[in-house]
Amino acid sequence: MQDINASIDVDKRLWAQDIAASKAHANMLEAAGLLSNEDARAILHGLDTIASEIAEGRFIFRKEHEDIHLNVETRLAELIGPAAGRLHTARSRNDQVATDFKLWVRDACDEIDRAFLDLQRAFLDQAEAHADTVMPGFTHLQTAQPVTFGHHCLAYVEMFARDRGRFCDARARLNVNPLGSAALAGTSFALNREMTTKALGFAEASRNSLDAVSDRDFALEFLGAAAIAGVHLSRFAEEIVVWCSAPFGFVRLTDAFSTGSSIMPQKRNPDAAELVRAKSGALFAASQRLLVVMKGLALAYAKDMQDDKATVFEAFDTLALMIAATAGMVRDLTPDAARMREAAEGGYSTATDLADWLVRAAGVPFREAHHIAGRAVKRAEALGLKLPDLPLGELQAIDARINGDVYSVLSVDASVRSRTSFGGTAPQNVLSQIQFWRGKLA
Repeated sequence: MQDINASIDVDKRLWAQDIAASKAHANMLEAAGLLSNEDARAILHGLDTIASEIAEGRFIFRKEHEDIHLNVETRLAELIGPAAGRLHTARSRNDQVATDFKLWVRDACDEIDRAFLDLQRAFLDQAEAHADTVMPGFTHLQTAQPVTFGHHCLAYVEMFARDRGRFCDARARLNVNPLGSAALAGTSFALNREMTTKALGFAEASRNSLDAVSDRDFALEFLGAAAIAGVHLSRFAEEIVVWCSAPFGFVRLTDAFSTGSSIMPQKRNPDAAELVRAKSGALFAASQRLLVVMKGLALAYAKDMQDDKATVFEAFDTLALMIAATAGMVRDLTPDAARMREAAEGGYSTATDLADWLVRAAGVPFREAHHIAGRAVKRAEALGLKLPDLPLGELQAIDARINGDVYSVLSVDASVRSRTSFGGTAPQNVLSQIQFWRGKLA
């Protein structure tokens, strides 16, 4: 029973939040006349002593005391005597743990936000260095149209901005103070809940005691945001794996973020990327795990909810590591501009530019222009030529409306320069978006 019931091995991580909430509660009890000045001073001094002991590694966590709350309370009694028992006036472990956990998740949202900010800046640095470095853009992992590596990097800046927004939204919704809800029904003591709300940095006090102690939406939202962020990190990791492979050779990682083979001396494996890709699964599983725990619980509190913290802590650690590793890889990688250009020039990536030219220069309806460009690609394939190298006579044999001006749009450089629509890949657009994001992230 002790082994399954105790959570101290997990929730000792809440010690700073538990002591902060206890200090806020003690100050409020004193202000409300529910705790003498002498007892309040003793409690606050005792809590500070415990905080020092834990921070310095001198505190002994005991499984027989179940959780962080009873471990702190028991040690407080050892330090100051019976006055320690007055601290639990007008509160329950139910509102206590909800408060502590919310404070921890709020801090976790802030830490993840800072980590993503650093990652965005790493991508911006690469984007600025390669605003005009041409590479193939893909759909279905098939060469589609030329883009710039800078534009590709900015796509991830956008993704991680949405991730930051989700954690920010989750933080705002969780910032409601449960302390004072007691076990489930509130309390008969005249509390000043606004005082603890302000002391702990919450935006407001909870309005329903049943919901306050049974709510774990904040943990579910954190895990949901983490799972989506894991998708984005895994997608980039997959690109690193593909780009580092010999058939692509688009980027190179140093030994700092790759490993060798135990038997093949020529190998440089992008293991950091592969592990980021793998670890995303843990984030998906964490979200599902807590959803399954919560789905069958009637109001208010049930011990099932004790399992929430291990799930969230593990997800936070995993996500933080994934972000750090990804930022490291982004800063470490070196694009091979020549190889990227070579790949972009293959696969007839400027076929759409030919169709667009027919629309602009010859007034051809796009669907017809699309068909003409397709015939040009087939002819180039038959002759073993790239599209810009297809002789004018061959193009005019396909459609007489084509003239020599068409070659001004068939190079990959001309293609990317032409994509000047808002959000497009043109180098001038990339530089403009970099400037926008630098200002926004500042």
